Amino acid sequence: MEGANLAKIIDQVGKEKGIDKSVIIEALEAAMITAAKKKLGIEHDIEAQFNEEIGEVELFEFKTVAKEVKDPVTQISLEKALELDPDTQEGDSLGVKMDTTGLGRIAAQTAKQVIIQKVRDAEKGIIYSEFIDRKGEVISGIVRRVEKGGVIVDLGRTEGYIPHKEMMPSEHFRAGDRVQCLLLDVLKDTPGFQLILSRAHPKLLVKLFEMEVPEVNDGIVEIKSAAREPGSRAKISVYSKDSDVDPVGACVGMRGSRVQNVVRELRGEKIDIVPFSPDPTTFVCSALAPAQISKVLVDEKNKSMEIIVADDQLALAIGKRGQNVRLASELSGWRIDIMSESKSVAEKAIALKRLQAVDGISETVAITCYHHGITKPEDLVRVPAQDISKITGYDEGKSQELLDKVKAWLKDHSSSEITIEKEKKEELPKKEEAQKESSLEESQGKEVQK
Repeated sequence: MEGANLAKIIDQVGKEKGIDKSVIIEALEAAMITAAKKKLGIEHDIEAQFNEEIGEVELFEFKTVAKEVKDPVTQISLEKALELDPDTQEGDSLGVKMDTTGLGRIAAQTAKQVIIQKVRDAEKGIIYSEFIDRKGEVISGIVRRVEKGGVIVDLGRTEGYIPHKEMMPSEHFRAGDRVQCLLLDVLKDTPGFQLILSRAHPKLLVKLFEMEVPEVNDGIVEIKSAAREPGSRAKISVYSKDSDVDPVGACVGMRGSRVQNVVRELRGEKIDIVPFSPDPTTFVCSALAPAQISKVLVDEKNKSMEIIVADDQLALAIGKRGQNVRLASELSGWRIDIMSESKSVAEKAIALKRLQAVDGISETVAITCYHHGITKPEDLVRVPAQDISKITGYDEGKSQELLDKVKAWLKDHSSSEITIEKEKKEELPKKEEAQKESSLEESQGKEVQK
């Protein structure tokens, strides 16, 4: 490699790839050392240095100065060393410039391979530094090509990749399509694509609203949580820090303009905007809209709710294939069970019957226990006596007496628990069940038409 040509190559590669010249020079030096050791042997102690004045990589072989040379590869005689450097002494390490002309094609090929690898590594480092702080942001690009496993997106200086699992179902792209994605992850020191993009992540929904709604971007309106079934339906909960600003209205926009822009970007995905409430019951009821809620039973310990709705509201509350209740649960962070009023009445009757089978449990106590989530004698024995006192209003001694009665009853009734199915048949005749199923099918049909 001639000096002028080598210097020119370094400048050209540095400008084209945006890589510091020192990185390329380091690659060249490493390549020349590798080439020299391939020819001479790895036991040789060789160092490389780029001489900017002549534009050439110089190689120096270092040997230890010795009076008596036992290993000519690693040692040089004192007599010969003094000829090269009059000030040298025995035991010094003396570097002797090597003739690189003999390396020829080996050096050129090795240098090329090492430079290519170094350039790739440097480019990856630049991309990582540029995008790592943008993780979680929305970035725009143009679809370059569609592969079986995903979509490659041109982001300017580099490319991003949307894996199949991060795409919305039924979403199809063609080369040249402009697309907005969430920068899901930035990988380092891995083969293949570094920038992993997503069209399915709930955070994409949040970021799109931040872009569309100034009140969200300014921090006046806060998006508390988001839940999505990509391409089908989504819910976001919003809260306003300013009492004069309606958070739902701000996100909807004039004549629905703001939310419609997000819907268009997500290819028609329906979006429910839910007002956030610090009261979990109120929040969950809002999240289940448009279904009308009759009653809510809350289990704070297990963070679950039993929602009672009128029979004609059951299909609406559950949603098509359970979508509405599933999204509401994900949005609120509470486990939600939906039950119709007729089923609730039947199950309450079954629970009261089970509890009152034990001598000492009156109807009043059974009802109180039921409202605390105790539906059978087996549940009661798992409750500590002091908690029984709080539930029933009994003193500790009477509560313990009640527990002893329950334990004795359970011992005498090893097969005491009547199956739910059997008791349902007692409480709900087959005719009534058929009527309820017919009503439910009719409600689901209306939901599909909507």
